[in-house]
Amino acid sequence: MALNVYLHFNGNCREAFEFYRSAFGGDFDSFSTFGDMPDEVGMAEEEKDGVLHVSYDIGGTALMGSDVPSAFGPPVEPGNNFSISYQAGSREQTESLFRRISEGGRVTMPLGDTFWGAYFGACTDKYGINWMFNYQ
Repeated sequence: MALNVYLHFNGNCREAFEFYRSAFGGDFDSFSTFGDMPDEVGMAEEEKDGVLHVSYDIGGTALMGSDVPSAFGPPVEPGNNFSISYQAGSREQTESLFRRISEGGRVTMPLGDTFWGAYFGACTDKYGINWMFNYQ
């Protein structure tokens, strides 16, 4: 189980993470673009080069990020450009924590199986904090 910061960008995620990598060194643990997604997701052609997911270890903690394409919601702004990402230890734990954290808030992506092989969901809690729950 791990708690990490997940950053959201308006098309410059790759640039930002290259900047972080130039400062801290090392390599990305994972890097994928929207073009790597299955075609049935319906991503606009001009946004397929955007970052779907990047994970980068800095001192034993994963800094993660992605671009937010127009189909996924309004542009991000300072203050709503991050989520807390929780890597759960079981599917049951994922469901329990998701239910508790989303209570009184808003589910932005219901829990479900994903094309990347995880059980995943996202919500905004009643205090306005964005959360992502992932069980691999």
